[in-house]
Amino acid sequence: MTADITAETPTFRAAMARFPSGVTIVTTVDEQGRQRGFTASSFCSVSMDPQLVLVCLATSAECHESFERADTWLVHIAGMEHESIARRFATRGADKFAGDDFTPHPSGLPHLADAPVVLECRAHARYPGGDHTILVGEVVSVGLGEPAPVVYYDRTFTPAPSSDRN
Repeated sequence: MTADITAETPTFRAAMARFPSGVTIVTTVDEQGRQRGFTASSFCSVSMDPQLVLVCLATSAECHESFERADTWLVHIAGMEHESIARRFATRGADKFAGDDFTPHPSGLPHLADAPVVLECRAHARYPGGDHTILVGEVVSVGLGEPAPVVYYDRTFTPAPSSDRN
């Protein structure tokens, strides 16, 4: 039952796939005005005062350099209807902003308007985390939508249980 994770990266990867998480699509605009983004399931709240969240970005990601320098970004918590967009944003070399899924946010950043949650973040800190960079953002605005968020478990997108938000 127990495996030596130092010898078996696939075993560690399989173990992490068994942890249910949400799915986020993170967007920014680089210094040349190009839209940049990635999909992440490594996301969580950090602090209520100030309001901080973190998201982890692979150092090998094509957009890594842009997020290393970005002052602001949007974290979109994805819904079930965003599975194809989330997969596209997780694919190296894909035209991530193909189609008309994104519109300009008041901040000027690419905005997935029908996302269940949109957090506008201002860069607060960045930390090295192995083969990832931990981006900590201070939340400056919150948008709440109607669809339920998606849960990612065992490499599968699953609808989150609905709740009565009254």
